[in-house]
This record gives sequence, C-alpha cells and structure tokens, in this order.
Amino acid sequence: MELKKITCIVCPNGCKLTIIEKNEELLVEGNKCKRGIEFGINEIKNPLRSIASTVNTIYKEMPRLPVRTDGLIPKSKIFNVMREISKVVITNHVDINEVIIENVLNTGVNIISTSSLIEILKEEYPNGG
Repeated sequence: MELKKITCIVCPNGCKLTIIEKNEELLVEGNKCKRGIEFGINEIKNPLRSIASTVNTIYKEMPRLPVRTDGLIPKSKIFNVMREISKVVITNHVDINEVIIENVLNTGVNIISTSSLIEILKEEYPNGG
C-alpha cells in the first residue's frame, strides 16, 4: 500500500520518493542514493526539521537577532518551538553560536545565535559608545 510521495532533500538530486508499506515493512522507491532510503523512512516514522528564525533585542542597531536550532526537532513541535522563540528578548550582548534557549521544550536541541551582537555594537560604537 502506497503511503506517501515526497521529494528527498538530503542531496542535490531531489529524488521523487514513493514510500510503500509491504508486509509491515516500509520500502522506498525512486531514490538514487542510500541516503534517500533513510530519509523516506524517517519522513514516515519521525519527520525532523531544523528551524531558523529571529528573536527581539533591546538594541535599535539590531532589533532582531537571527537564531537557529543546533540540531533537528520533531516536525510536530515546530509551532511550539516557534512560540518559545517568540517570547525571547535579548537584553545582553551575545556572540555567534551562543545558546539563547537551552534544551528547547525538552527536545535536547538548543536555540543558538547565528550573528554577533557584540560585533554589530562594536562597529556602531567603536569607542564604546
């Protein structure tokens, strides 16, 4: 029985995958590499995604700070994680890759900064402001 048709995103090929359930086993068709099999099965059993977003800051020079997950989270938790991200307001100088939210929603994944407020503020106020 055909379960789902998806486009594989693990490599540039963009294979059109068909996931089939046969004798209680998942089979993947249409893949050009082994990674497509794993991707297809994971998309059925436990789809995971990364998130990139921004958080508010108190600094007019950079009112929004870009952030991302440092790992993959269950697709079903994306909206809840985004809700947590939207609650954050940065009030201190943070550097690139600094943890903004640790272990967001007990996923084992952190939300980290992808830009440096320290560098932006140094450029804006080279003599300390």
